[in-house]
Amino acid sequence: MSGRHPALDCVHCGFCLPVCPTWVAWGREPDSPRGRVEIARAMLDGAAPTKEMVGHIDSCLGCMACLAACPSGVRYDVVVEEARATIEAARVRTGADAGRRSAIFSLFPYPGRLRVAAVFLWLWRVTGLRWLTQVTGLTRLFPLLGRLDSLAPDLGFGEVTSRLPVATPAAGVRRGRVALVGGCVQRVFFPGVNEATLRVLAAEGFEVIVPPGQGCCGALSVHAGRVEEARAMTRELVDRLEASGADTFLVNAAGCGSHLKDLGHLFQGDPAWHDRAVAFSRKVKDVTEFLAAVAPRAERHPMPAKVAYHSPCHLGHAQGIQDPPRALLRAIPGLELVEIPEGDQCCGSAGTYNLLQIEAADEMGARKAKNVLATGAPFLASANPGCTLQVQRVLRETGSAVQAAHPIEILDASIQGKPFPRTRG
Repeated sequence: MSGRHPALDCVHCGFCLPVCPTWVAWGREPDSPRGRVEIARAMLDGAAPTKEMVGHIDSCLGCMACLAACPSGVRYDVVVEEARATIEAARVRTGADAGRRSAIFSLFPYPGRLRVAAVFLWLWRVTGLRWLTQVTGLTRLFPLLGRLDSLAPDLGFGEVTSRLPVATPAAGVRRGRVALVGGCVQRVFFPGVNEATLRVLAAEGFEVIVPPGQGCCGALSVHAGRVEEARAMTRELVDRLEASGADTFLVNAAGCGSHLKDLGHLFQGDPAWHDRAVAFSRKVKDVTEFLAAVAPRAERHPMPAKVAYHSPCHLGHAQGIQDPPRALLRAIPGLELVEIPEGDQCCGSAGTYNLLQIEAADEMGARKAKNVLATGAPFLASANPGCTLQVQRVLRETGSAVQAAHPIEILDASIQGKPFPRTRG
């Protein structure tokens, strides 16, 4: 990276401390943003990553609350991603940790493989193998499978194998053409979100293209320090989206949108791709951001419901998108939108965090679930698939009947005159 390194911009003022979930939970300086900046500085000066350094960097959720709170404008996202890239290059992880990460990154960034895994998960559940492995204790031998089972919604075979149309025409006079990023987890575990997105955009007068053959956008990989893997995935996705001829590239998963809006950093120093990546990023918008900026065309039917709004970290903190999803929901007649206490605190999903840092993720998730329940709302709106999986898992464990949906699903139900979308739990 050219110029002054962002780790050198931190002045240790402490404004980041009260917004950092791990510092709030544990009160340890190395588990605060400024503490991790110091670790990154040490590695920048040539220090080899130690087990302790790796642990503190790994414990960061990457929620970017500190990014929004920092008065010095420190690009903490760049700092922690580069620190993780340094750790990965140093190959200092234990065999077990490296193997677990390899398994996760051999599955989740590949929608085709993830779909096959979802089919096997469906079979495992419907054939009774799930019950058998639980009562015999075999689940303990495959902890990743057990974790996936606890997170994944209970989808039917038709949902797991569903596909999106390549083109969806606009209803009435066409206002423009947009392309939709299908996502990985979104496409497989929340097919209803993409389907609702297509219906709402079409109802509002937009033709929607879903370029076939889409892979991962690279967000999971870059956040874990797997930079070259992320670049390869991003290049392929950009090629497919640009070929669609769309005016705008829309995303309905906050983590993907945050990554695709900042490709200039990923391709810094790559003369063949940097300018192209920057131009692409300027055309990326979250679907709620896009819809809130255009005059509504489709009628909103009443939906008498009290809905708590969960602000995903990579939407609210990283992208700075706070009002658009709230505005779309408030515009639905009869809908009462309420805020969650400590709503800016991470739920513990954080990409692959709830698969790799299970104890910490459960702690964050329990706090988020407690605050969701404190609102008294029977419904929850969340604009990121990872957040929905995480919060719904913890709510299920409390016996709660709170129903969760993406804001675009709620808007779609209102346009169709239907009740709040049913949770697949």
